[in-house]
Amino acid sequence: MFVYIREAHADDEWQLNSNRQDNVVFAQPKTIGKRQEVAHTCSASLRLTMPCVTDEMDNRVDDAYAAWPERLFVVDEAGRIAFAGGQGPWGFKPKAVRKWLRKNVGRSH
Repeated sequence: MFVYIREAHADDEWQLNSNRQDNVVFAQPKTIGKRQEVAHTCSASLRLTMPCVTDEMDNRVDDAYAAWPERLFVVDEAGRIAFAGGQGPWGFKPKAVRKWLRKNVGRSH
């Protein structure tokens, strides 16, 4: 599952030139509806095939998982964290998750 949290590089806060060049420019959403709209745009642009949900405006998921700006987790069937990746951008390593999944769960995509 992909959980969209607060915008990492909002245009009205800390925008990156690379985002401007890629036309990934959003203001920090002030309502849950706007956050959901940006999350949908993100999910569609990335062509995600997994479910996408949106963190509440109080950022409870972001705070609980130290997710900002991006982070990968594997949650087991009991709801426990089985794998916690590092915080992005430097700790964001999808290949590490894939390796862990192949070793512990079986072949992943």
